[in-house]
Amino acid sequence: MNFKRIHIIVNPASGKDRPILHALNSVLHPAGIDWDIYVTKAAGDAQRLAAEAVQAGADAVAVYGGDGTVAAVAAGLFNSQMPLVLLPGGTTNATARSLGVPVEMPQAAKLLADPDARVRVMDMMQVGDTYFFGVIAMGIPGEVAVTADREAKDRLGNIAYALSAVKAAVHAPNSEYTIMLDGQEIHSHGVISLIVNQSWGLLHIKPPVDGADGLLDVAVFHDESLRTVGQIIGNRRLRRADIMPAEHWQGREVTLVSQPAQAIQADGEVLPAGRVTVRVLPGAVRFVVPGDKAK
Repeated sequence: MNFKRIHIIVNPASGKDRPILHALNSVLHPAGIDWDIYVTKAAGDAQRLAAEAVQAGADAVAVYGGDGTVAAVAAGLFNSQMPLVLLPGGTTNATARSLGVPVEMPQAAKLLADPDARVRVMDMMQVGDTYFFGVIAMGIPGEVAVTADREAKDRLGNIAYALSAVKAAVHAPNSEYTIMLDGQEIHSHGVISLIVNQSWGLLHIKPPVDGADGLLDVAVFHDESLRTVGQIIGNRRLRRADIMPAEHWQGREVTLVSQPAQAIQADGEVLPAGRVTVRVLPGAVRFVVPGDKAK
């Protein structure tokens, strides 16, 4: 890639307190790239700042933050063809991991001036007026998002999710699911249901999920053993987890309802429990990812 002017959007509330300006300057200054920093202060700023970067004629936008911030920035770039560079600054950085982007800041920053970097087009998920990339999860993963507090996430990282997963599994309700998939009604049951657009950190569903196929993958898990929960959530910090759902479908628009209501999270953000409607936005964003020489 050959960028001359980059807008960098920073969420100062994301993840741990890490110095980033030196890492950015050490890459951008030698490359002669003009760059400006824009800091989010309130909800909606990330999406607004991204849209303003398009209007200002930037060559690319970079985002430092977690998965929620990444999705908000991407929403501001929707239909613009503007390349988006990830500078992972969250707790799990699932989007960066799924795209092969380094999760350490100095290595990720090198993508800003890497001539071998390439663009990878990806779908997005829309829930109401909000956008997500990876996984919308109902059941145990939703309880994890509710119970893993900010302080624990900052201090322990993914270990906080593992601990919360064990606590959630003890009290996990087995709910009945009603799934409306492109107008077709499906009934199932389980402790976990996922609507997936891409792999989730080290979680990989079989068959593999293609984040650029214009389809959502819907998966239901019946098994509520702690071992399965560990594979799905807790142990993903240790190794890649390949999991086979009990039931699996694909579609473009999904409404998922649980009875009794289960907690819901979307890329780590808590949503209202019990019901969610999701639609896919094909080819919505252009990520900058390492080139073949970096593999």
